[in-house]
Amino acid sequence: MKDGIHPDYIETTVVCGCGNKFKTRSTRPKIHVEICSACHPFYTGKIKFVDAAGRVEKFQRKYGWGKDKAAAAEAVATDGAKTEAKKG
Repeated sequence: MKDGIHPDYIETTVVCGCGNKFKTRSTRPKIHVEICSACHPFYTGKIKFVDAAGRVEKFQRKYGWGKDKAAAAEAVATDGAKTEAKKG
């Protein structure tokens, strides 16, 4: 390997969103991650829905999901109430 062209390989602190910290080696002095082995569902065995930065809601707003289903459910409930009123 040539001298002077490679970055320094130093001790690094990795900080997770759950608060877990551990040390490793990298070319960066500090690394921030969203999920680590202490909180990842695969390693913990706990089911946990991780939605970083509201991506699911953003997708639903973009394609209009959720509003149509809620409106349809409300319409069915309203029609059912009208039918019950006519019977009674």
